[in-house]
Amino acid sequence: MIENKSLGSRIFDILNIVILIAITLICIVPVWYVLCVSLSSREAVNAGQVALWPVGFNLLSYKKIMGETAFFGSFLVSIKRVLLGTGISMVCILMAAFPLSRTKKQFPKRDIFMWIFVFCMLFNGGTVPWYITMKNYNLMDNIFGLVLGTGLQVFNVILAVNFFKNLPTELEEACFVDGGGPWRNLISIYVPLAKPMVATVALFTMVMYWNEFFQGMVLSTRQTSYPLQTYIQQMDSILTYMDNLSKVDTENVKPTTYALPMQNVFREDVVKPSLPREAALANAPLQEDGYFKVPKVLED
Repeated sequence: MIENKSLGSRIFDILNIVILIAITLICIVPVWYVLCVSLSSREAVNAGQVALWPVGFNLLSYKKIMGETAFFGSFLVSIKRVLLGTGISMVCILMAAFPLSRTKKQFPKRDIFMWIFVFCMLFNGGTVPWYITMKNYNLMDNIFGLVLGTGLQVFNVILAVNFFKNLPTELEEACFVDGGGPWRNLISIYVPLAKPMVATVALFTMVMYWNEFFQGMVLSTRQTSYPLQTYIQQMDSILTYMDNLSKVDTENVKPTTYALPMQNVFREDVVKPSLPREAALANAPLQEDGYFKVPKVLED
């Protein structure tokens, strides 16, 4: 191997190493800080004393989370969601990308379908129609609602299409000569050759399903149906609210029995002239002896 030993090349190598180390630290330091906070005492965290090393080392946070059954339930929901979602998405992505990577001679309507995919990626019906659709299909509090709610990731389809287009067409022709059809071509030739692309798209899909929390908030009405990220988001909202309450000055606030003052919303019982009986019965459909007459409700 020929290596360039010039001064410019050495400077470039040094700068490259420094930049890579800086990027690595930028990625690692936040994770390390979160770990230090989790191992520190509450007083030290609230006082802002934790930097890059735990202060008041303890394992109370982990003992607390180990006692939360809802946490492990949400963790299991997320695992199911990632496995089901990745499997279903990969099948749909590969089956959509394979025909879209054919030539116009093989698939004359290719461009039309491709533009439909791109249009759906750029524009959608909005959250409310999506929610109504999911509810009408009984996908509330359902693992398949969390899986199918994201739809088809068109960006991943485009990646797969471009990869399939770069594969040699001679392999496809050889498959047809040996008696293979489109399914055999896809399963035995294209997918094995596309392992790097499949691994990349699968990684993108798993990360997307794992980090997504909004759909869990919308489609889950029970805490047992929350994925992990939704559970963490709810906990973060509660902790933020409690933190805001702790900052409120309540020293001069008197304790109250009720959150709101009690008031009598009814008016005083005062006798006033009422409508004459003849005027009240003027438009009655039926009347008898000065009273309204209505159909019998209960049979004898």
